[in-house]
Amino acid sequence: MKAILALDQGTSSSRAILFDGAGNIISKAQHEYPKIFPQLGWVEQDPFELLDSQYRAAAEAISQSGLSSDEIAAIGIANQRETTIVWDAKTGKPVNNAIVWQCRRTAAICDELKADGFEETVRAKTGLLIDAYFSGTKIKWILDNVAGARERAENGELLFGNVDSWLIWNLTGGAAHVTDYSNASRTMLFNIHTLSWDEELCKKLGVPLAMLPKALPSSYVYGTVAGGIPGLEKLEGVPIAGAVGDQTGALFGQACFEPGMMKNTYGTGCFFLMNTGDKPVLSRHNLVSSVAWGLDGKVEYALEGSVFNAGSVINWLRDGLGLIKVPHECDILAESVQDTEGVYFVPAFTGLGAPHWDMYARGTLIGLTSAASRAHIARAVLESIAFQVKDLIDAAAGDASLACGSLRVDGGASVSDVMLQFQADILGMEVNRPQNIESTALGAACLAGLAVGLWKNTDEIHAYRKTDRVFFPNMDVAVREKLHRKWKRAVERSKGWTEH
Repeated sequence: MKAILALDQGTSSSRAILFDGAGNIISKAQHEYPKIFPQLGWVEQDPFELLDSQYRAAAEAISQSGLSSDEIAAIGIANQRETTIVWDAKTGKPVNNAIVWQCRRTAAICDELKADGFEETVRAKTGLLIDAYFSGTKIKWILDNVAGARERAENGELLFGNVDSWLIWNLTGGAAHVTDYSNASRTMLFNIHTLSWDEELCKKLGVPLAMLPKALPSSYVYGTVAGGIPGLEKLEGVPIAGAVGDQTGALFGQACFEPGMMKNTYGTGCFFLMNTGDKPVLSRHNLVSSVAWGLDGKVEYALEGSVFNAGSVINWLRDGLGLIKVPHECDILAESVQDTEGVYFVPAFTGLGAPHWDMYARGTLIGLTSAASRAHIARAVLESIAFQVKDLIDAAAGDASLACGSLRVDGGASVSDVMLQFQADILGMEVNRPQNIESTALGAACLAGLAVGLWKNTDEIHAYRKTDRVFFPNMDVAVREKLHRKWKRAVERSKGWTEH
């Protein structure tokens, strides 16, 4: 049976994984690339470095596999969402660095939209809240701040895309300017009910409709790989048949196909999603609703909460503070103490995401005494990740009565047993980790495989998911409630720190 190549373009690295017809990994490769921090709170990436790292990862994975070109059936793409790129329609040259989803530069634009009373319009049409997180205000910033960009965009000379569109446009030699519904729904410009770009929203943000990609289902043949891409000669003519935002890709890869099924990905950030079926649930507790995927003429929706800093905080312990040398050392330190000695850490480095949505919050380390050690701080860092996920699940429980009572997990930080045990304890819920934690890439591969007939339906895909370990809650309810109460106090102290 033929293989599927998944391109998993993330915030910190580009990865490529080849899967066989049973969802097993044949080969994989990964290349990191840097972020750029022009000012405090600004986060950028070089679009060409992003593209080059993805090409190199793909070439390496293909070389490792030993597969021939006719053994690769299709390509599926999963990508960091909301990261915004604007480029010249003829030359392919970006007019600015990519503005990363974490970037806070458009906070003032968001404040203006809120002051204009535009929040309910945005929520009703897009399922989102007004926040600098999403792509719409990033596009506006580029058009307003790059010399000549607005005029060129209005003349049809510039194209916008999130990372999926940028990859597909380049892989097809500029033949396809497209996105999928899941990525489109994260722009703050897309009506999730009509599955179309919304003229009112685009006009309000000054975004010409002509620069937007065509929105299509997530399992769909968008085009084929062009010839002449160095290192990717074996991919020439291979269909690009799947595209999905990384987090809904993980929901698909975790086989959360029924309403109420939930997953959390522990990556750079934390991303909790609950499948809500064929209808969006508009949150009353500051979560957002997005399109999960489009498949077989149908659309599934998800209720989502996003945490901006999770696995990135472990990197901060290593790179910023020098408290650890390798990420796993955080686990070793955390397991060496029974608790945090009253220390709480709120990782609001770039503000707080759901359910708080405070663009002006900042990181807080609180509860320190002379008894606190680096082990207690390491444990507080891991617990902060689990606490943030609890806040999201509590919010989801207030919005929908669908929760299935078990949380499926994936992502790089999900290898931490000590964190996942605390996650189960603080939730009072089973936490299920699969053998293959590459859920995002697997989801993209499966959507592509379905488009080209490698698999017939989702039942086949569900059969491939195998559990590695289930973490069972083992904490007294009173202790759980006390810990969470103090966590909420710490969060309140982090809010509104920066002046605006």
